[in-house]
Amino acid sequence: MNPPPRRVLVIVTRRIGDVLLATPVFRSLRRAWPDAIIDALVFSSTVEVLTTNPDVNHIRAISERPGILQHIVFVAKLFRRYDLALSLVAGDRPTLYAYLAGRRRIGLLLPTQKERWKRRFLHQWMPYDLTEKHTLLTHLSILEPLGISAVAEVTANWSSADEHRVAQSLAPLKGKRYVVLHLYPKFNYKMWSDAGWLELARWITGQGLHIVLTGGNDPAEIAYVNRLANRMDVPLNLAGQLTLNESACVIERASAYVGPDTALTHIAAALGVPTVVFFGPTDPLKWAPWPKGADAASNPWQRLGDQVVGRVSVVQGTTSCVPCNKEGCERHVASFSDCLLALPASRIISALRQVARIS
Repeated sequence: MNPPPRRVLVIVTRRIGDVLLATPVFRSLRRAWPDAIIDALVFSSTVEVLTTNPDVNHIRAISERPGILQHIVFVAKLFRRYDLALSLVAGDRPTLYAYLAGRRRIGLLLPTQKERWKRRFLHQWMPYDLTEKHTLLTHLSILEPLGISAVAEVTANWSSADEHRVAQSLAPLKGKRYVVLHLYPKFNYKMWSDAGWLELARWITGQGLHIVLTGGNDPAEIAYVNRLANRMDVPLNLAGQLTLNESACVIERASAYVGPDTALTHIAAALGVPTVVFFGPTDPLKWAPWPKGADAASNPWQRLGDQVVGRVSVVQGTTSCVPCNKEGCERHVASFSDCLLALPASRIISALRQVARIS
């Protein structure tokens, strides 16, 4: 754009992982237009991903299911406040937000006949690739009409206050090396087995390393982590005690990280920490954690097989249906995935040895 826009809005109304994989768009815009005001529009539940991001000036938050009056007030405050609005979500609401907020609008849309009506609300649109392109690269494709160089850098940040609190939390370890285990994904269909976690924990402590457990403040998550922690050899259990940014700070100091396909796993990979992640029904080509330093020119991941890129190892289930792209074997988020439950700890241990050089 010539002249460059003074105010830009980036709309990412999805889950935490999606917002993390959108941070390269903010970084790219900031590099191209260092003096612009760059704001984010996200769901209230994902605000913390961006609160300490240096590329974001302000965050506009809306609940996933706002009341009518709340929504009217929110939308009214958006109206034509921005020179440029970018929608990274191929949905009705984010497209309409872009239409209302921006004098110029660019969005990601599904390239289907059914979705054609949304194009009239945008000046330009880019296809949202559901199958053949990593989500991060799909997000970055929105920069092509602007002629902006893509910076494929997922960012995770924290404050000095976060660092101080983390130092206090890690004090019982007395500076000794540790591995972070993130046991609990938000949904059952991404969950590994209890037996797998316990065998992995025994092996880690057998190597003379400590274990730090992370987790959110959801009661079900805390109960799950506590149950397994009671069967492990004196782990430092921080589940429910840290914010997302504090958890990122804990991970940054770790010797390695192991977890399912979840937000903290994306953060670990972005920080360059040796990371092992297991994938079952979800397609790693589209959703595997983006490794630190990976180039935006191509997708670092394939659809099938165990893979190592940089300091990230993807361990995939081996059943014939993988990846099915379904939410568990019973096709709902509360169901489990046989391909993950059958994954032996020996494969996770082998991957951890490789990326973290733990003997």
